[in-house]
Amino acid sequence: MAKYYESLDGVFAALADPSRRAVVQRLGAGPASVGELSRDLPITLPSFMKHIRVLEDSGLIRTVKTGRVRRCTLDRQRFALIDGWLAEQRRTWEGRTDRLEQFLLEPPEPTDES
Repeated sequence: MAKYYESLDGVFAALADPSRRAVVQRLGAGPASVGELSRDLPITLPSFMKHIRVLEDSGLIRTVKTGRVRRCTLDRQRFALIDGWLAEQRRTWEGRTDRLEQFLLEPPEPTDES
């Protein structure tokens, strides 16, 4: 279970940065080279490569170098980790709000003071 939470922490930490989220969003449309991904971001290539390494270390993307070009792709299976965690949270909170709704809609019990 600790490994699960370590992986989840890594994924959320990787997604905490807006530049990395932009890369993930762009890769949702399909694979792209590092050059294509960095073109729209106002940072230097060495700084951008640090973002790529963070995404790669978290397992969200994979890179393959062919010649001088490094291509990036999403690892869509990794997003199942996020989806599973969100589903778990959704079940927890839906259960809590259902109980709250039930409590609020139940008529109060009569007291002996009447």
